[in-house]
Amino acid sequence: MPRRPQSLLGLALVCSVSLSAQAPAGHTVFGYRDFSAQAKIDSQFLAIPDAKLAGEALKTLTAEPHMAGTPEDHKTAEYVAEKFRAAGLETTIVPYKIWLNWPKEIHISAVDASGRTLMNGPTREHVDGDPYQDDPRVVMPFNGSSPSADVTADVVYANYGRPEDFARLEQMGVDIKGKIVLVRYGNNFRGVKVYIAQQKGAAGVVIYSDPADDGYYRGDMYPHGPYRPETGVQRGAVQYLFKYPGDPTTPGVASTADLPASKRIDPMKAESQPTIPSTPISYHDASPILAALKGATAPHGWQGALPFTYHLGGTGEVKMHLDLKQDYQYRTIWDVIGKIPGTQLPDAWVVAGNHRDAWVYGAVDPNSGTAAMLETVHGIGDLLKQGWKPKRTIIFASWDAEEEGLIGSTEWAEGHAQELAHAVAYFNTDVGVSGPNFDASAVPSLKEFVRQVTKTVPSPKGGTVYDQWKATQAQDAHQQQVNNGFNARRPATSGADQDPVEIGDLGSGSDYTPFIQHLGVPSTDIGSDGAYGVYHSVFDNYKWFTMNADPTFVYEQEMARVFGLEILHMADTDVLPYDYGSYGKEIEEYIQTATAKATSAGVNLDFSAAAAAAKHLSAVGEAVKQKQEHPNGDDNALNIKLRKVESDLLSSEGLPHRGWFKHTIYAPGEYTGYAAVVIPGVNEAIDAKDASLAQQQLTALTAALNRAATTLEDAAK
Repeated sequence: MPRRPQSLLGLALVCSVSLSAQAPAGHTVFGYRDFSAQAKIDSQFLAIPDAKLAGEALKTLTAEPHMAGTPEDHKTAEYVAEKFRAAGLETTIVPYKIWLNWPKEIHISAVDASGRTLMNGPTREHVDGDPYQDDPRVVMPFNGSSPSADVTADVVYANYGRPEDFARLEQMGVDIKGKIVLVRYGNNFRGVKVYIAQQKGAAGVVIYSDPADDGYYRGDMYPHGPYRPETGVQRGAVQYLFKYPGDPTTPGVASTADLPASKRIDPMKAESQPTIPSTPISYHDASPILAALKGATAPHGWQGALPFTYHLGGTGEVKMHLDLKQDYQYRTIWDVIGKIPGTQLPDAWVVAGNHRDAWVYGAVDPNSGTAAMLETVHGIGDLLKQGWKPKRTIIFASWDAEEEGLIGSTEWAEGHAQELAHAVAYFNTDVGVSGPNFDASAVPSLKEFVRQVTKTVPSPKGGTVYDQWKATQAQDAHQQQVNNGFNARRPATSGADQDPVEIGDLGSGSDYTPFIQHLGVPSTDIGSDGAYGVYHSVFDNYKWFTMNADPTFVYEQEMARVFGLEILHMADTDVLPYDYGSYGKEIEEYIQTATAKATSAGVNLDFSAAAAAAKHLSAVGEAVKQKQEHPNGDDNALNIKLRKVESDLLSSEGLPHRGWFKHTIYAPGEYTGYAAVVIPGVNEAIDAKDASLAQQQLTALTAALNRAATTLEDAAK
C-alpha cells in the first residue's frame, strides 16, 4: 500500500554479490554476550537467498491479477503455503470473513456549460507493448470502501485535498458544499482527502494522478521509463484507517468465518467507512475537465504539469456525473501463517510479515516483498535442515486484503492479542523493491538494531547495505541543498540519535499498524526504493519490474538477507536489543517541539510533568542499556521487563475519538493518514486549539512515560 519518497539517483546494478561484508566472528553486536556463534549462523544464512529464485517467485506471484478475495488470490495463498511447508514451517491458511466491495459498474462523464461532452470514461489503461494490460480479470479502477452513488454536480479543483487546501478555497470564497471535488494524488492519504471533503459537505470526490507527481514531469513514462503513462490510474482504498483499520464490521474483534452476526456492527454505521462516493481517474481523463474549469486562477503551488493554467471552478461551467455501482458482500480472504517453534522461549514470538494481495498484479506492491520474504523463508528453512533451531518462536505471515484496509493483519493481530503481549518484535516489508535505495522506519528502540543488521549484509553496489544507505542519504541531502540554493541545510541529526543514517517513524498504510499502534509490539518496516510511477496501476507488473526496478533480482536477494537477519538476531539474541535511552531522547524532542507549537498557536499548556517524565525515561533507558551490554543475571527476567516498556506506552482509553489507536507516541494522523503524528493525542489537540483536551492528553502521555520509566528502573536493578 505505501509509497516511500522516491530517489531519482541512477545507480548501476551489480549482478554478483560478494559475502565479504559479513561480520567477523568477533564482531560485537548489542544483545549478545558472544556474537561468534551467531556470526557463523549469519554466514550460513547469507549464502542461501537466491536472486534467481526470487525472480521466479515474483513471476509466479504476478502471473495473474489477484485482488483480495478472488480465486487468483487464493491461488497465491496456496503457493505461499507450499513454499512455507517446503521450508519446514508449521503452516496453516487462515480464512476471515470481511465486508468488502468490488465494482460492478464505474462510469464518469463531464460536460461543459453548453452540454458538450468533455470526458466519458474511465478510459482503459493502455500503452503499446504491455503484455499484461488486456487480461479480462484486471479490475476496473475504483476505490475500496466507496459507497455506490449516482451524482451529478459542479466541479471544484482542490489541489491535494489537504486541510490547508480546503481552507484556502474557503478564503477565496469557493464553496464546495454539494460539489464534486477534483483532487490530485499526493501529500496525504487518499482516504483523508475524502474525509475532509465529506466534512465540508461535498457530494463526491474524484482523485487523479497529475504528471507533476508521478508522470512525464518526473521522467520517461512507461513503457520507455518508470513513470505513470497518460492512462495509468492509481486504485486504492479510502477506508478511514485513521479511525481504525481492518474489517469495518469488527473493530477490535477478529472477523473469523464463524463469527456470529451479533458480534458485528452494521456496515452502514461503521466509522471507518466514507459516506460520500469517490473514484480514481487518469490524467488523460482529468485533463479536459481541468482545462475547461473557469473561475479564479488556482494558487501558484496548485499548478500541476498539464499544459494549461489550472482554475478552481465551482462556477457551473463543468458538470460531472458519477455513476458508481459497488458490489458489497461478506467475502473470504486468506492469511498464510508459518510457524517455527522456539526451543527455549516459545511464548516470545518474532513475527515477520508481508501482504500478498494486489489491486492488479502488484509486482512492486507488494509481491516484491513477498518474493523477498520467500527467499528469507528458504534461507531459514535450510538452517533448520542443518539442525539449527531458534530460541524464540518465529512466525512468518502472508497477509491478505491489506490494500482494502490492512485487513488480514489486523484481524489476525486482534485474534492473537493475548499471545502478542509477549511478542518481542514485528518485522514488516511491503513495497520490498522498487529500486536500489534501501530505507527503513522503526520504533526508536529498534533503529540502531536495523542499522547493525545492515552493516552485516553486502550491497550489490559494493560494501554493505549500511554503506550504500548512508551514501544515498548524503547524496539526497546534497541535492536538496542544491534545489534549495545552499542557504538550506539538512537538519542536524537529533541528540536522540547521532548516527548519520536517519530512520523514519512508523505512521500507517502497512501491516505494522495493528502490532505497534494497537498492541504495542516493537516494529520495523524495510524496503528498497527507486523511481516508481505505476503504483496501484495495471502497469505494476513483471515487465515493468524487470525493466525498471531490479532486472537481475539482486535487490530482492538483498532484502531477503536483511529481513532474515532481523529475524535471526531477534530470535536468538541473549538480551533483547531495545535502545530505550534513544527512545526517551526522541520523546524529549517531540515534547520540546510540541511546546513551541502550542506557544505559537496560542494554546496555553503545562508541559513540565511530561518533559520531566521523558527526561527520566531517557536516563533510566541509558542506565538499563549498561545492564543490557553487561548482563549479570537472569536474561529472561530482564527481557520480560524490557519487552513490557513498549506496552507501558499504550493508553487503555486510546486516542480521542479513535480509541482503537492505543499508542501514546505514534499514530497515523487524522489529517495525514499515512504519515506518523508523534505524541498524537497532544499534537492533534493543539492543532484543534483545544487546550483542555491537550492538557488531558499530556496527563495520559505523562502517565505512560512514568509507567515505562518505572519498568526500566526495575530492570536496571
